[in-house]
Amino acid sequence: MMQITDWTDYGLFAAVARHGSLARAAHETGLSQATLSRRMTALEQRTGRRLFAHGAAGYTPTTEGRALLEQAKKMEAAARGIAHWSAAQSGPPRVRISAGTWTMLYLARNLSTYWRTGDRWTPEFVSCNLDMDIERREVDIGIRNRRPDHDWLAGRRTGYVEHAIYAVSDDVKGWIGPSDDTATLPSEAWTIAHHGDDMVAVSNDPQVRMALAQSGVGRVVLPTFAADTAPGLIRVSDIVDALTSEEWLVCHQDTRHDPAIRAALDALSSFLKRPRPLRAALQSPTLSVG
Repeated sequence: MMQITDWTDYGLFAAVARHGSLARAAHETGLSQATLSRRMTALEQRTGRRLFAHGAAGYTPTTEGRALLEQAKKMEAAARGIAHWSAAQSGPPRVRISAGTWTMLYLARNLSTYWRTGDRWTPEFVSCNLDMDIERREVDIGIRNRRPDHDWLAGRRTGYVEHAIYAVSDDVKGWIGPSDDTATLPSEAWTIAHHGDDMVAVSNDPQVRMALAQSGVGRVVLPTFAADTAPGLIRVSDIVDALTSEEWLVCHQDTRHDPAIRAALDALSSFLKRPRPLRAALQSPTLSVG
């Protein structure tokens, strides 16, 4: 008979498999990388199956690992359903919203602009640079960089996201990039492809990369809506056209008319379509992005 602790381990397994990285899974679960590594090893021993291939790409699920992930997602969906049912007894239902680091911070810092206590929904933010599964209800609403490409997804375009290169001055020449095992974003891949040999510092955390740039150690690619108002940073390039993308609010066709999700979609759409903060005078937007 499966023990209660197994439920927890399968949830941790899903986090590691979803992110493909102990570091990212540790950020989601609040556990250390060492603890997650031990729990995954113990799970493999208990099931008698190899669930991950370990290498430079991180923790990549094997065929059996992918099969288990599909089952674990069902467990997560059931657990979330129970949580929603429980929450509905005491207040407005939670709406789970996923987005990348910078969009999530932007939403959090401006929450009072589009949501108030007493609204028909309660925001639950899930920061993840990977697309979480809307079909299996990992999240209710995803903020994505492309039009939804499945018939069961509905979408609203809210605008465009642009990127540029930032540093404390034009004189800074080194580059700040992502860790090799966590380069999942287009901006991260672009940095490695164009300036991989010039990197002087790396981090798997976008906020740490911004902080490194603010310290003066190197240049970094960032979305303009996040970096144009960052203390100490200036643009040292034009917009990197190759990284400009659409921004879409995405949800499941079957849930888009749910009152709470509909209210959240309307509020988020109205907010994200507004002009985002921009410095009155940008400095030194003259260097080539190479």
